[in-house]
Amino acid sequence: MKFGIIRERKNPPDRRVVFSPEACRKLLGKYNEAQLIVEPSPIRVFADSDYKEAGIEVANKMEECDVLIGVKEVPIANLIPNKKYIFFSHTIKKQPYNRSLLQAVLANGIELYDHEVITGVKGQRLVAFGRYAGIVGAYNGIRAYGLKFNLYNLPKAETLADQKELIAELRKISLPNIKILLTGRGRVGNGVEEMLVAMGLKKITVADYLKKEFKQPVFCQIDASEYNKRKDGVRGNKSDFFNNPEEYKSNFYRFAKVTDFYIAGHFYGEGAPYLYTREDAKKPDFKIKVVADISCDIDGPVATTIRPSTIADPIYGYDPLSESEIDFKDPNAIAVMAVDNLPCELPRDASEGFGDAFLKHVIPAFFDGDKNGVLERARMTKNGKLTKRYAYLQDYVEPVISSQ
Repeated sequence: MKFGIIRERKNPPDRRVVFSPEACRKLLGKYNEAQLIVEPSPIRVFADSDYKEAGIEVANKMEECDVLIGVKEVPIANLIPNKKYIFFSHTIKKQPYNRSLLQAVLANGIELYDHEVITGVKGQRLVAFGRYAGIVGAYNGIRAYGLKFNLYNLPKAETLADQKELIAELRKISLPNIKILLTGRGRVGNGVEEMLVAMGLKKITVADYLKKEFKQPVFCQIDASEYNKRKDGVRGNKSDFFNNPEEYKSNFYRFAKVTDFYIAGHFYGEGAPYLYTREDAKKPDFKIKVVADISCDIDGPVATTIRPSTIADPIYGYDPLSESEIDFKDPNAIAVMAVDNLPCELPRDASEGFGDAFLKHVIPAFFDGDKNGVLERARMTKNGKLTKRYAYLQDYVEPVISSQ
């Protein structure tokens, strides 16, 4: 089995890679029958020379490989027909901007596996960059708070080498006695929590957060069962909410009345209620002045997020009264940080963490007959057709290709 690590070609440039030189070395050391070639890249966070020094072949020979592995979407012009590819295709939700990509995958007889649907037997994701989105999102949000109120000026995350450097910078600043709310207890939310704890912030309970005042900055981490409630008044729980989101309404506003800085690290599912609306943001007792929306659902559950922002220009202002964008330093503005590709700012750490998970959970499936079904669940296309699991995408790819 010959694996190829492909060069990232999507714009804006992404410096991440699935396998670091060390991960490549581990793969070849564990599986004697494995071979690996790394396609040269001028932008990858690990230089070509780093791979060569680790004894890994670096060459423009991807056509010789059986399985081609990347991070972001492969431009259509660079697809090699009849190969197995693994990358984030961003097509499973019928994203309009990648319809032509999936059509090209089918037309070229490519067997596509998507990182996003690499799951365990219980449906849990096995490989993801969520933790690093949380780490960078927390840092960027705290940076935005300082810029909004002219308190301090942290360097941009992309100029720092790793998480340790981000934490070191955060420890240099002093926050006022604000209340920080964090939604989400998954990879993203826990990545945020790591950073808040590392900078010395105190974590408090929901009851204390809602009722007490503090002489130091504090944060509270909540999940869906705490910012939603059943419409019928029956006590709900997280499992019931995810199974029956339409039976719930938001219970978030009680937090909005006491929160200075909000970090959105939750997963938002179709049919779930919005956390807060544009009308909520107009109310006199809506206190939130800075939002770090890591989840970044546009015109969705976090009403102040009206567009994604960029690594180059990460913060914009939202005027609640006009429902429009203004300078984030305007006194009436809610400052919004909504960068939608946060892990790109920490490419080395993100690549190492992702590669470790991929090596642990995915690579064995190529050598054990896929005994746990990891590859089967993630395979979207085969022999020019959608697989049964992804047949719901048929209307998305028609009429260019048809399936039976």
